[in-house]
Amino acid sequence: MKITVSGYYGFHNTGDEAIALAISRELRARGHSPLLLSHAPDHTRRAYGCASSARMNPVALLRSLLGAQMLWSGGGGLLQDKTSVRNLTYYLALIRGAHLLGRRVVVFNQSIGPLSLEGGARVARVLNQRRTNIIVRDRASLETLQHLGVQARLGGDPALLLSPGATVQRDRNTVLLAPRGDVSDANAGLKELTRSLQQKGRRVVALSFHPSVDDRAAYSLGADEVISTSDPVTALNTIAAAGYVVGVRLHALILAAAAGVPFVGVSYDPKVAGFCADAGAPSVPTSFEAAQVCGLVMKNTAPDWAQVHEMKTRARDSFGWALEG
Repeated sequence: MKITVSGYYGFHNTGDEAIALAISRELRARGHSPLLLSHAPDHTRRAYGCASSARMNPVALLRSLLGAQMLWSGGGGLLQDKTSVRNLTYYLALIRGAHLLGRRVVVFNQSIGPLSLEGGARVARVLNQRRTNIIVRDRASLETLQHLGVQARLGGDPALLLSPGATVQRDRNTVLLAPRGDVSDANAGLKELTRSLQQKGRRVVALSFHPSVDDRAAYSLGADEVISTSDPVTALNTIAAAGYVVGVRLHALILAAAAGVPFVGVSYDPKVAGFCADAGAPSVPTSFEAAQVCGLVMKNTAPDWAQVHEMKTRARDSFGWALEG
């Protein structure tokens, strides 16, 4: 089956690229042919070995929908209007277009929101207009849709299905910090946390997940090493080699869960707190006290690994739900 997949792909954001890698791998393993809509389709084709089309080219979009049996919207946090009303309009327009062309539509392992009152009404109107199979990646999104009168099913982020390289060796003395350059109010706490951990003999690595956005913040922390990458395999292996992860970036936490590395989230957005809650892991606000987080690291405070296993199982099962629904 040919499946067109929309998301925030091709922008060199490691989290979204991890989703692209996981979805394309899983669909190909099941005998299907994904086409990823991307800002950089040539890069996407090379990186994931599947078809790709320009996400903003009207002719390419129409061809991608006409040539597919299904549209998957997601994963990621696409249906929200906190960052831009234009983004919400784009993703809802794709869903409406697929409906008009008679294609099956799946909202696939998204986080829903934050949404304004108007944005929530728009989402409910489009998703309830025609039969749409809706799978979300966290319970908070499930509740958001329920309040909008939209029925959905709980899945899991596809990146949870990625595995680090077999030769990666974990150094339990290393703590990885993943800042987010556009969440500046967390940086003071991360800098203080870096100093506290180093004073306790820990080696600190700063991982820049979205180089054009995060590099300045990553280099400002005073870490022992900075790794800047948009390659999800490099990011996953770097995380798997650490003993603990403190992440503002959501997918630093998701990849830590995938690799079995304990973590604490710095919640700048409900999707971070939602993921940590579902995983039974600690989370703190962006105004966190460095001493508190340092204590969590030193105690090796871990998520509930049974809950993480359930999340991984739902993530894998969600592909079957999406394909069969």
